[in-house]
Amino acid sequence: MEKISPNTNALNWFEIPVEDTARAKKFYETILDVEMQTQDMMGIEMTFLPYDMSGQSGKVSGALVKGDMYKPSADGAVVYLNANPSIQTVIDKIEGAGGQVIMPRKQITEEIGYMALFIDSEGNRVALHAGN
Repeated sequence: MEKISPNTNALNWFEIPVEDTARAKKFYETILDVEMQTQDMMGIEMTFLPYDMSGQSGKVSGALVKGDMYKPSADGAVVYLNANPSIQTVIDKIEGAGGQVIMPRKQITEEIGYMALFIDSEGNRVALHAGN
């Protein structure tokens, strides 16, 4: 097995399955305070989370995706979204936006910061991470 370079992220891209693109877009725009754009790519509705187009390595982003091979689930892989500068600010928006907090803010370690888990508007289990 080839080793991953220390300057390379193990994660390149993530996709969060959705059943209702408009509902999911509103949910994530609300809790993360971002604007997202939707477009059709190869017959799949993709709504992109913000990303850095500077070409610097180590940048990771993803999209909300709606298509035949994508089904929301609370049992799949867990994606950690960046909730800096304050994880609690994001957590406080989740239920009002149509989600459910399933693990409130919890310190991992002093050096690593905090995490929380929630179910999004589509039924996916998603995590948050922030330094505070």
